[in-house]
Amino acid sequence: MQKRHINREFYFDEQARTTRKYYIPYIRRHTGIIPNKILEVGCGEGGNLLPFAEIGCNVYGVDLSATRIEQARLFFAQKKQKGTFILANIFDLEDFNHCFSLIIVHDVIEHIDDKILFLSNLQKFLAPNGIIFIAFPAWQMPFGGHQQIAQSKVISHLPFIHLLPVILYKMILNMFGEKENNIIELLSIKKTKCSIEKFLKSINETDYKIINQQLYFINPHYETKYGLTPRTLNNLIAHIPLLRNFVSTSCFYLIKK
Repeated sequence: MQKRHINREFYFDEQARTTRKYYIPYIRRHTGIIPNKILEVGCGEGGNLLPFAEIGCNVYGVDLSATRIEQARLFFAQKKQKGTFILANIFDLEDFNHCFSLIIVHDVIEHIDDKILFLSNLQKFLAPNGIIFIAFPAWQMPFGGHQQIAQSKVISHLPFIHLLPVILYKMILNMFGEKENNIIELLSIKKTKCSIEKFLKSINETDYKIINQQLYFINPHYETKYGLTPRTLNNLIAHIPLLRNFVSTSCFYLIKK
């Protein structure tokens, strides 16, 4: 398990730097604006929202983890920034209908089982002409199974291990002493995996259109994490189904109704 998965303030600062340098410019470049009222679904400790708050946006975060919501409130207070953080399932909220000009779904869609239902239900939170920014790692990429969260240093550094059959994958996780709660989470991600093709199929079956798609060979967040220069995926490879999944470490999409 990497330091950022233990020290959440460290991860919060990493996220904020990436959002400041890459996510906000990406959204501005392809929409011409930075929306004022913003919601992040699965906000964690709120690092993605901090730079938006710093430039005067009204930010809201929703998460199912009480610990993450507490951390978000604490870290925002420490930075002297305003943000509203709610412990809830987003679809249980009734006060935000047609409210947000931007919804952020960052590293969340790959954890959702029914992606079509999830995307369809998000529409009721979008203001007219509202936009959704979705980013996720393609399932077949080297660490698409999120094995970096594993306690075992061996497992956390093994690329493509998540592509093994479930029985073999679980056997190896147990062999290296992985904790039961981590095994459950890793197998859950394997069940809800999101390839590029699966995501596009979900978009096609909901009332959205894609404003922009950008696939990355080197994830922009890797600059903060590993000191690597972000690189977009070669345009030819980006249009080859299946193959592109193995080399897309992050997939950016802007969609609207």
